[in-house]
Amino acid sequence: MIYLRKMAVCILVMIAVFTPSGTAAQELPNERRSDVRTGSASLQGHIQDSRGQAISAATIVLRSSTQTLTARTGADGAYRFSELPEDVYTLRVAMAGYSEITLDPCVLGATGTKQVDLTLVSTAQAGSATASPAEKPQFFDEPKFTVAGVTEAMNPGGHGSDTTLHTTDSLAKETASLSTRTTSDSSGQTAEEESLRKAAEREPENFAANRRLGKLLLEGGKAREALIYLERASQIDQNDSETKYALALAYANSGQFARARTEAQSLLAQQNKAVEQQADVHRLLGDVYEKSGQPLDAVREYQRAAELNPDEANLFNWAADLLMHRAYEPALEVFTKGNRLFPRSARILAGLGVAAYARGAYDEALEQLCDASDLDPADAQFYLFIGKMQTVQSAQPRCVQEKLARFVALQPANAPARYYYALSLLNHHENSADGDKQVDLLLQKAVDLDPKFGPAYLQLGILYSDRGNSSKAIAAYQKAVNADPELKEAHYRLARAYIREGEKSKAQTEFQLYRQLSKKTAQEDERQRREVQQFVYTLRDGATVSPHQ
Repeated sequence: MIYLRKMAVCILVMIAVFTPSGTAAQELPNERRSDVRTGSASLQGHIQDSRGQAISAATIVLRSSTQTLTARTGADGAYRFSELPEDVYTLRVAMAGYSEITLDPCVLGATGTKQVDLTLVSTAQAGSATASPAEKPQFFDEPKFTVAGVTEAMNPGGHGSDTTLHTTDSLAKETASLSTRTTSDSSGQTAEEESLRKAAEREPENFAANRRLGKLLLEGGKAREALIYLERASQIDQNDSETKYALALAYANSGQFARARTEAQSLLAQQNKAVEQQADVHRLLGDVYEKSGQPLDAVREYQRAAELNPDEANLFNWAADLLMHRAYEPALEVFTKGNRLFPRSARILAGLGVAAYARGAYDEALEQLCDASDLDPADAQFYLFIGKMQTVQSAQPRCVQEKLARFVALQPANAPARYYYALSLLNHHENSADGDKQVDLLLQKAVDLDPKFGPAYLQLGILYSDRGNSSKAIAAYQKAVNADPELKEAHYRLARAYIREGEKSKAQTEFQLYRQLSKKTAQEDERQRREVQQFVYTLRDGATVSPHQ
């Protein structure tokens, strides 16, 4: 089984300066904090001008979330930083008479040495010509894969049964949806919205009122209404990038993808935009391309956003898109990198678990979801992932039962919480009377909370059948098919129960319904399979991975 490949999203940097004699110089007195842990990674290189001549005494500033280091190059233009911890860093190089260089924020790995040689352009040259690509260095080490194209998913490309593969696709879509959830507080917006509406009506040319009202409506999920005010604000000030971004987002959220793409691309064409802002626009373009059925363009935009700004959101979006298009190994690579950089991100850890599940590492997947639920115990989604994953095998990590018990304790009115906890108990208890009673009570409470919860009725029927209580089993199966007529297993088990009771006519009817639903399910699965565009990716070692293999 192909498994985790260590990702190198952008292994960065450090500097310790060389003296004119070539020996290592001391760092300049600066803002380095004494409480910062050191690491074993380093960066070294040379600073030169456009003619290839070394530049001495150039100032180099290395900044992370915890410290700022400053150094100067030696006579040979050499620099080196060492013993720095893993973090996200920005490197800036400045020298009188030359244009300053600020490199994209990037990640410093825990170990290793990276060589980065930089060329400064004189201010005279910068005013007369654009720097060449060689003079625009990037701090992004290529990942170990390249998405080469897309193809129809002829082969589901995972491990296990069709049910497991179907569950994998469902989990992948739910993982991707984690990127769109918001926790914004809308309290107090009503009064502000009313005030801004009056201001916009009173002064239609009031740029600030129109922009603020448009953004407020957009944040409240009213994208179409927001367009009125954002378009007006954009006409008043056509150069305001904040308005243009909000307008592009409003177009995207209202389904006007072509207009959203136009606005986003015009934003990217503007000069002197901060790296973080460029990354946001690329991420928005990724969303637009994905929603408009252009997944190859989407994944490239997500990757570019992560290259420019490898923060938690950009790495998650990139990995989730790979996962959704069944590029499981690349998704593992990016999620693994994201988890190493942002170990407190519950959704990245959950994505890592889903990717592991897709590759058949079920125990590891469940353990990672258990850990994700510990990071955010109030979020029901991670427990639901655990509940769905646990059905693939009876033996499972001990944490599964513990976390699902906590789910019930935290959300006692949640019917799926009780249902999945009951299933975990069934997988572990040894047919004890107390265990059977607890499972029975959990399932009964689940259907009390949600009378349309067909799977819980089905499981009750299975329990009664195992105990030899045919009449109660039939009653439970009947409630299951009434609650969810599409639940084919309930029809099948009800038919079997009717046969045991000698009711052949009723059994025939249920078997017929089971066959019809099975055919319908197969057709729906085939339709969804045809709709999936699966990424074909090339690994750095040259192997091309295709769903047809």
